[in-house]
Amino acid sequence: MNPETIEKAFQEKVGRKVRLTSEGLDRYRVFTPFLFDDGDHLCIVLHRRNGSWVLSDEGHTFMHLTYELDEKWLQQGTRNKIITSALAGFGVDDAEGELRLNIPNERFGDALFAFVQALLQVCDVRFLSRERVRSAFWEDFKELLGQTVPENRRTFDFHEPDHDPEGKYKVDCRINHLPRPVLVFAIPNDDKCRDATITLLQFERWSVQHQSLAIFEDQESINRKVLARFSDVCEKQFSSLGANRDRIVRYVTETAGIPGSVI
Repeated sequence: MNPETIEKAFQEKVGRKVRLTSEGLDRYRVFTPFLFDDGDHLCIVLHRRNGSWVLSDEGHTFMHLTYELDEKWLQQGTRNKIITSALAGFGVDDAEGELRLNIPNERFGDALFAFVQALLQVCDVRFLSRERVRSAFWEDFKELLGQTVPENRRTFDFHEPDHDPEGKYKVDCRINHLPRPVLVFAIPNDDKCRDATITLLQFERWSVQHQSLAIFEDQESINRKVLARFSDVCEKQFSSLGANRDRIVRYVTETAGIPGSVI
């Protein structure tokens, strides 16, 4: 099939603005009207591989996502489930970060339509619903501490067994085997910030020795009065997880006396 016929098939299925530009023997750049939110075009290349036509993003989609998200967070948890589901739904393969779709029976239009939809759904991982964002933030928090602190040194969803056997005052993660264990809180919103404040005040009333650390999803989104009250009782805070990943690892390992990070 010649490039003019392929381009026409693309246009009939996806839109009149689709264009092909030759980049060598049996290799074409596919331009579509679809963009990333920063204005960059989706990267789509059509070329022959082992005698068959293939659409590929040449690794550009995941690279674009890593401008905002840590690559590890795309490979596990809620984000990975969304990505895997999107790719499977449109028959797209992930070849070590390169997204590919083989074109069966010269169905060029159908293949491009499916490939574009898959790329757009993968990109939407940045715009999760509020509930899913909270889930992703919690998973990112657990992944970071889980890889930084050895298993025998940490307890997730900790509560003080002597003073709080029913678990009314929970701590997201307790770093153990220290004269003053570190109580770590993952804080995505005002409600969690209030709960963490109450929990830390209760530990003070019980005279339980501890250090406190808070990791916010986005500290700027927290109500100023709520944050002010929390700051009175929390010793160390990081305004976000993603931008402070290395600082958090360094602080935790130094404070807990952990000999180097396992990340």
